[in-house]
Amino acid sequence: MRQVGLVLTGGGARAAYQVGALRAIAEILPRGRFPFPVITGISAGAINGVVLACAAADLSLGVEALRQTWSRLTPDRIFRTGALRMASIGSRWIRDLSGGGVLGGNSINYLLDSAPLRAMLTEKLAFARMRRHIKLGRLRGVAVSGTSYRTGEGITWFEGGPEIAPWARSNRSGLRARLTVDHVMASAAIPVFFPPVRVDDHFFGDGSLRLIYPMSPAIHMGAERILAISVRHRTPEPPAGDPAEGDHVPLSQIAGVILNAVFLDSLDTDLERLDRINRTLAHLPADRIDSRDLALRTIPVLVLRPTEDLGQLAADEYVRFPAMLRYLLKGIGVERGASTDLVSYLAFEPVYVSRLMALGYADTLARREEIADFLLEARSGSERRSSA
Repeated sequence: MRQVGLVLTGGGARAAYQVGALRAIAEILPRGRFPFPVITGISAGAINGVVLACAAADLSLGVEALRQTWSRLTPDRIFRTGALRMASIGSRWIRDLSGGGVLGGNSINYLLDSAPLRAMLTEKLAFARMRRHIKLGRLRGVAVSGTSYRTGEGITWFEGGPEIAPWARSNRSGLRARLTVDHVMASAAIPVFFPPVRVDDHFFGDGSLRLIYPMSPAIHMGAERILAISVRHRTPEPPAGDPAEGDHVPLSQIAGVILNAVFLDSLDTDLERLDRINRTLAHLPADRIDSRDLALRTIPVLVLRPTEDLGQLAADEYVRFPAMLRYLLKGIGVERGASTDLVSYLAFEPVYVSRLMALGYADTLARREEIADFLLEARSGSERRSSA
């Protein structure tokens, strides 16, 4: 049986789309199957990946655990929404920015207190169960990635079989670790919005910041083919006659573009790189591919992605945000029906989450035969495969 790697990208609340896609995959495959011995996640995808890894005996059970968790989400289960706490953070930002350090600045580096998310993950993540699945061979490896604020390097922490070796590449490395809630929280710490997380005496933030090759950890852990679930809709070219922009670009729009670059672009860039390697290897003789000096493998990849823009689906979510959060976001230009990309990352609202899970489910079922062929092919034969 070929090793299939599941790659789950980041995207804040957008990661609810992955839950719907996984639910459809569980229905497409025979009951009781768990097709992903290698699981890697980044940011919110790290949370989904670890929850799934803890239920590696049965994909349907893991997906149901994810669905129930996401279905019950509200903003106050992700960050503290009380007016006093949010006002305190906002006032400290104002003091630090306006005081020039004279008033004891630089004491705050986040907008939202993610303590409720930590509490929820501490309750939900059964790492002992995940390790039992690794020991029994149901899982080969599980990995989450973060970004070091000390070195700027992308770090992938992995837990798995002894055959997986640590790796080092330019500005990214893989370290064997005993995964904890700290690693998952660090991977999901959206810069500026959520606080940095201390892991092994260093502070880390969202893994999407520096992991420009999100499929690489899965390959390093032995994946021979990859199924990746993106939260990026392929945006068509702007229509002719698109209205011109005004004379001002709000900070919220700039922030949305930055977050899109951090969370959405890397998978497609990595896919282009991997596809180029695969096509190059197809023109080389087999003995050349197998030689030690080349050390490349062909890696079949299937990417699932939304058929609709998840940012646009968040257009009416802003009015459901807690009042103090709306007040703070309005200060950087967020308004009702606008800045939808930025809003979508924070829209941990039942209506939006349900829309995304339903879309992920429908989009994936529409590709039923393609997905079944891709995953069931992994049960037979062998292929030479590509570099990480």
